[in-house]
Amino acid sequence: MLIVAEHYAGSDTGRQRRANEDSVLARSPLFVVADGMGGAQAGEVASKIAVEAFQHGLPSGTEPELELAELAQEANSRIHELSHENAEQAGMGTTLTAVYVGESEIAIAHVGDSRAYCLRDGELLKLTDDHSLVDELIRQGRLTPEEAVEHPQRSVITRALGPEGTVEVDTRSFRARAGDVYLVCSDGLTTMLSEEEIAGLLSSRPTLREAGEALIAAANAAGGRDNITVVLLRVGEAGDGHEPGPVEDHVTMTGMPAVSVPPLEPASGSQARVPRAPSPAAAAVTRRPRRIRHAGAITVLVVLLGLVGVGAYIAMESVYFIGTNSRGLVTLYRGLPYQLPGNLNLYSSTFVSGVSASTLSAERQRTLLDHTLRSEGSGAALVRSLELGQIE
Repeated sequence: MLIVAEHYAGSDTGRQRRANEDSVLARSPLFVVADGMGGAQAGEVASKIAVEAFQHGLPSGTEPELELAELAQEANSRIHELSHENAEQAGMGTTLTAVYVGESEIAIAHVGDSRAYCLRDGELLKLTDDHSLVDELIRQGRLTPEEAVEHPQRSVITRALGPEGTVEVDTRSFRARAGDVYLVCSDGLTTMLSEEEIAGLLSSRPTLREAGEALIAAANAAGGRDNITVVLLRVGEAGDGHEPGPVEDHVTMTGMPAVSVPPLEPASGSQARVPRAPSPAAAAVTRRPRRIRHAGAITVLVVLLGLVGVGAYIAMESVYFIGTNSRGLVTLYRGLPYQLPGNLNLYSSTFVSGVSASTLSAERQRTLLDHTLRSEGSGAALVRSLELGQIE
């Protein structure tokens, strides 16, 4: 029979958000992470409602998948009703990933782009599928995982609790082994760290608390663009000498320290090659032609870069596309839908609508938020039609 031998729960606001809209419930054998959307007055409320639906555990635990899905549906109904009663919370929603440790299996219920993983024998196994626009495009073969990392609509989710009266909840069961470590997290972790980095930090720390704190610190060190929530649990067999871990409820922590990275040292025994200076006569003969050639090449390069820059500027000023902002609201952008290294965007926001992308059908999201370059008039007309309810 499985037991939870050790667990940890931590949540951090991150470095670029003013409030923490994540909520977490860690009460063995049930662990839940919810990532709210809709701003501090709405997203925080939605995620709190979601975890509160699970605070009393499963009714019987005899059919974990079914009971997890039913609790998720209850949370969805509460969030949806409240969003229609209060104008400040209109359109709010939340992701949900819930993990229940049964006698021999881990049951999972999932909606949105928070995630569940299993670390087994040093390998990190992803147990959930993201309900997001970019993952849908990846599954269709229209986008590579590398392109998805910098996609302007990478924050758009196609399924959440709250926006609709009913929601499809993914459920599955995973046969567990003693020694498995399970990670449940919000996308504030997975958008900052690769799965290889996550696996490395989990494998290199002796306790789950150290591993969890290291994950949060590393996500902050990488930029901390969103709230970061991490839940870790290690399972064991009853009677193997491990006692169940202590009960932990909703935890919120801020101000986690950044990871310090030591400077690179030169390899031992390495020596720099010192070039032999040319004779004065040779220098007199060769120096001037080289300077002329170099000057000519630099001039050509500067002219070409200038032409490219002018062309890019003209394009950025004359084309538009529709996407979403960090709050998931449909937004009209001017420019090209690309981001250069160093987080330099080739686009800027010109109009933010009051329409949450999660309220649109999956088909509408694919056709409307697909990088299509438009004129200002065409883009503005589409956004206006969305706001008037003429497009769903």
